[in-house]
Amino acid sequence: MKSELVYAADGLVTGVRHAWTFDDMYSAFATQGLEQKRRGTFARAELAALAEVNISSLKEYGYFTSAKANGKKRPFGEPIDYWLDYADSLLTLHFTLPFKTPVKAKLLKIDIYDATIFVDFAFAKQHPVSLAGAPAGCKFDTVLPREMTFDEGKALSDIPIDQPNLTMTWGAKFANKILVNCP
Repeated sequence: MKSELVYAADGLVTGVRHAWTFDDMYSAFATQGLEQKRRGTFARAELAALAEVNISSLKEYGYFTSAKANGKKRPFGEPIDYWLDYADSLLTLHFTLPFKTPVKAKLLKIDIYDATIFVDFAFAKQHPVSLAGAPAGCKFDTVLPREMTFDEGKALSDIPIDQPNLTMTWGAKFANKILVNCP
């Protein structure tokens, strides 16, 4: 995944622009049977309905993204500017999560994770995060999730398959984090 924090001219953070590339198995499954004008490729219009399904499905999970500005949780609005593209047999979902209210933040923390640990997120190896229009002096860092311990894996595997993860805190322990500091 790649994420870009979007800033307005006045220095307020307006949202997070994500580009999430799915693995080859999901990409093959999701595109199976889709109409295409040119074999081996899909135009954005041909993937529009699938993009809508993906975005709609992510809503119940809060788009796997949470934010805190200056230590206070900041809610996102509905996604905008979403689409799928297809390259090298992989689908990439592009979407922007706007903050309900733009945020002035000296410290901004974005967590990207699945609370149920079903979906595995990983930053892209090159240029995983960028700041678009950020004030001078803003710097960011990424924090990768730690490895699960044997005891944590055992405890997770002991949860019955028909029982939901009631604590919903497992995934937060293994979140990918973006930390932005601005003067």
